[in-house]
Amino acid sequence: MSKAVGSPKKLLKKAYDAKVSRVRQELIQLQVDLQQTRTKIVLILAGVEGAGRGDALNTLMGWFDPRNVETIAVENPSSEERERPFMWRYWRSLPSSGRIGIFVDSWYTHTLREETDNRKELAKLEDEVRRIRHFERLLADADTLVIKIWFAFSKSDQGKRLQRLRADPATAWRVTDHQMRAHRAYQRLARTADHILAETDRPGARWDVVESAEPKPRNLEFARTILRRFRAHHRRIVKANGSTPTKPNRIIALRPDGRQRLLDLTLDQKLSASAYEAKREKWLGRLNRAVRRAAEAKRTVVFVFEGQDAAGKGGAIRRLTSAMDARDYHIVSVAKPTDEEKAHHYLWRFWRQLPRDGRVVIFDRSWYGRVLVERIEGFCFPREWRRAYTEINDFEEQLHDHGSIVVKYWLQISKDVQFERFKSREETPYKQHKINAEDWRNRAQWSAYETAVGDMVALTDTSYAPWNLIPANNKRFARLEVMRQATKRITEALDS
Repeated sequence: MSKAVGSPKKLLKKAYDAKVSRVRQELIQLQVDLQQTRTKIVLILAGVEGAGRGDALNTLMGWFDPRNVETIAVENPSSEERERPFMWRYWRSLPSSGRIGIFVDSWYTHTLREETDNRKELAKLEDEVRRIRHFERLLADADTLVIKIWFAFSKSDQGKRLQRLRADPATAWRVTDHQMRAHRAYQRLARTADHILAETDRPGARWDVVESAEPKPRNLEFARTILRRFRAHHRRIVKANGSTPTKPNRIIALRPDGRQRLLDLTLDQKLSASAYEAKREKWLGRLNRAVRRAAEAKRTVVFVFEGQDAAGKGGAIRRLTSAMDARDYHIVSVAKPTDEEKAHHYLWRFWRQLPRDGRVVIFDRSWYGRVLVERIEGFCFPREWRRAYTEINDFEEQLHDHGSIVVKYWLQISKDVQFERFKSREETPYKQHKINAEDWRNRAQWSAYETAVGDMVALTDTSYAPWNLIPANNKRFARLEVMRQATKRITEALDS
């Protein structure tokens, strides 16, 4: 697959210039259309060493209006990048709506570079391919146009180009040891590349092969491929723009067993103030030791707090953090997405908040808003929130595979207790900032939220990121249970 069919003919300068004029005009129109549809393009350049990716990109950038195009060259991971899940650095670099992000070095570059320098184990290679497939499908599902270009180059042409560059003192520096190793391992790398391309050539993220022996035809075919892919995508976007999400009349359960787990909780747990005080210091001490052990082991701890309004998330978080050094944790309070966040995939803002190894991050509400408020309020299409369960599970699995310990809580209270707490907030001056009309409106949809939460629990309760369902009618019991479950989860992860 990585080989182009046939050899391109050379182009005389006059014929080339005439074709370039038309292509440039079409590329500028592409950028105008891109702004109007508010979609985004991820352009991935890969190929044989020495095939002229850099030259082709420089030519393309001269044809584009540079104001909404950015090039992303992700080289060997820095110490900061190595201390986060592998895809973190690519998530951070994704373009926003109306922009083009060109990855000169991408997730493919990393995989192929390692294969050049050190043969990969098949299992590791397959894991990386699976991760790439999921990432690109996730982008494509969110209406990002993923264009992947493989610059093909024969071993003979590669050898001639490297030899020509090395023979000239002015260009010899361009030939690296890595390129020479790649030339010697050409056949093996070609087999690996063919396997990777075949396994990642999927709807929404297809590969296009551009023959690179002749620079002028290569540059034109490169640009025309982008135009062809964009036009097909643009037609689909324009056709779909007539539809908008609507609020569903009724929330129907996908997994009734999840809702039943909530109903089976014994919410009115008893715990006196004196009993709480007696046990609190013990569990704070145990939690402190567990968190310090995780830091020493360079394991990140990711806390996720979800729950009904007035369920006591804030109080539970304050008690949890009292067991930690304030320098070692970060609290992320999740509110409505900003305009910048809306211009990206919904997971983008959460990937950006992931800390370095050995630290703690606490999400006060999280990515689960996609399958809760966004589902119930009709902020996204059914196809979007339905696939979010799989997307979230994969996200949390990537955290787990990196070594992070994910601790998730759902704080459950009864409808009567919520009413009491709402009234208390209205009547207590220093609590009035916690209550507004939206809280009362959400309360009117209690049954819908109960159903959505049940589906969330049933479909995202995994071995690597299990849910802790906390009965929270009694705040003292809930706070102590949060500390207990945190200690247990972290300790078990460190001991496994």
